[in-house]
Amino acid sequence: MIARPLRFCMITTFYPPYHFGGDAVFVHRLSNELARRGHHVEVIHCLDSYHALGGKDPCGLYEDHPNVRVHGLKSRWGFLSPLSAQQTGYPLFQRGRIRKIVSAGFDVIHYHNISLVGGPKILGYGNAIKLYTPHEYWLVCPSHMLFRFNAAPCLGKFCLACTLVHKRPPQWWRYSGMLKRALKHVDAFAVLSDFAEKVHRREGLDLPFVHLPFFLPTQDNGTSADEEGAEGRPGGPSYFLYVGRLEKLKGVQTLIPLFRRYPRAQLWIVGSGNLERRLRQMAEGCPNIRFLGRMPYPQLHSIYRNAVAVIVPSLCYEIAPLVIIEAARHKTPVIAGHRGGMPELVAESGGGIVYDTQEELIAAMDRLCFDPSLRKTLGGKGYAACREKWSAESYITQYLNLIAGIAGKRGMVLG
Repeated sequence: MIARPLRFCMITTFYPPYHFGGDAVFVHRLSNELARRGHHVEVIHCLDSYHALGGKDPCGLYEDHPNVRVHGLKSRWGFLSPLSAQQTGYPLFQRGRIRKIVSAGFDVIHYHNISLVGGPKILGYGNAIKLYTPHEYWLVCPSHMLFRFNAAPCLGKFCLACTLVHKRPPQWWRYSGMLKRALKHVDAFAVLSDFAEKVHRREGLDLPFVHLPFFLPTQDNGTSADEEGAEGRPGGPSYFLYVGRLEKLKGVQTLIPLFRRYPRAQLWIVGSGNLERRLRQMAEGCPNIRFLGRMPYPQLHSIYRNAVAVIVPSLCYEIAPLVIIEAARHKTPVIAGHRGGMPELVAESGGGIVYDTQEELIAAMDRLCFDPSLRKTLGGKGYAACREKWSAESYITQYLNLIAGIAGKRGMVLG
């Protein structure tokens, strides 16, 4: 049992508003949920990485609780700082700063996406209880997403050639024992889906895994409980919604030809990425496809709520797309591809339909377009799962119990 406020250190490459996706949003939400419960949280993230990867001016308002202190690392060497971490597995340019922050003393150090903020070496920093959440497959895949040659889900070992196709320099430290030694410093690996655990074990990582899925925050940028549970539809245009990065592995390009010949509803696309120009060219002259760009999260509430469904067409092995839970939060069904951890989330909530082929996707779209009662039923099941399984209270209880259990095994006193 934990009877006193704890000191947490979150270490991650990206943190809002300097971020590209769900991993950073998760760290922000976890940090602030802990802070609201009286704990002290410090976040270490890398500004140089965000700018090196083409990050534009931050989008959206992300406020932090007074108990959260954020350290945005910025080196005079710019992009060389994250590049050196990626290449060597060491935080060469930020080592002193990170060590100084960590040496202030924490009860828990929680690592997230550390690929560019320090690599494996920082897993050995500090003497706290250590947790690691693999948001991607960085531990077993140089390109992070097991998307072989940027074309298809990975089914074999082609790492060096695949890294070059992804236009990333090879990571020679992966061919040493550095990662294996570094992982011994971590007490528990909090995976977001059973699928993620199976993949890591299949790749030879027999680690102390525990299943802790995503959660939705108690409060999120002013969203009230009434807004969260509000009913969407009918009225307005019928549209299906895609929310996410516009990259090949996310599969949004597979939807453009489909909606060119699908007159019953529109496709609204929210997000930005390196595939955006190509997608706009593919959709040119098609009036039922709309690009809304990257949007601050508060503006998405009504868009989620009034969609017929959210489509998640990822071609890669997604671990646990946050968009599926966000859709459920707004009582909107999900139509998700049968890959990675997506079927697991849909089955757990009962809030959607899983498809394998384009024909099955169209059939699912038709069912939801022509049967509003089915949409309402699936949306209600998803929302119920949010309240019961994906609430902040449930997550934080499991999270703190995990920490207390580790402390007990170590003979540490946290209360």
